[in-house]
Amino acid sequence: MKLMIVDDHPVVRQGIANLLRSMMPGLTVAEVATGQEAVAEYARWHPDVVLLDMGLPDISGLEVGRRLRQRWRGAALLFFTMHDELPMVRQALAVGGLGFVSKSCAPEALAEAVRRVAAGQPYIEHPIATRLAMNRERPLDHRLRDLTQRELEVLLMYARGDSIQTIAGRLCVSGKTVSNHLAMLKGKLQVASSVALVHLAVDAGLVRYGQRAPERRA
Repeated sequence: MKLMIVDDHPVVRQGIANLLRSMMPGLTVAEVATGQEAVAEYARWHPDVVLLDMGLPDISGLEVGRRLRQRWRGAALLFFTMHDELPMVRQALAVGGLGFVSKSCAPEALAEAVRRVAAGQPYIEHPIATRLAMNRERPLDHRLRDLTQRELEVLLMYARGDSIQTIAGRLCVSGKTVSNHLAMLKGKLQVASSVALVHLAVDAGLVRYGQRAPERRA
């Protein structure tokens, strides 16, 4: 089995690679640090599973997943991230993710997820799957239900404190395009300021207190 690990932290990549090699004899691993590298490496190597972090330094994991699935419909995506809010899980599945596990999962769960996804079977870490099934988190604000994938992605990054230029770089668009997205989000979500936009994201459970504090822009 061929596994590509996409994460911008070398220690994390190497630790996961060593762990999974010890648990899955015959596993071949490629490691990449950015979304752009992931797309290029997939084209060259065609791994059986892509273990994909959400927070990459150039483009987001969601955008990487979208690009991979657009070019290779059979790409098997397993999202592996610290961000396990239900809206993020739903977005990961919407772009074609076959699996979703948190970085706090047990090693056995990660190995099982890789095996399942390689076999074309869905796998969602049990606590996350339970939350999805029971929908015990606060209900999503009705104003957020009509957002596109890109709009939700911009809102999430902005609410976590990413600057307009940082978001633009990750999504490979101009700063003006991101500013336009934010202006449209304010109108769509019926809020008057960027601060209110961030508060809405927190109140809706899209981001959590304790994450990187958002920059306050009027």
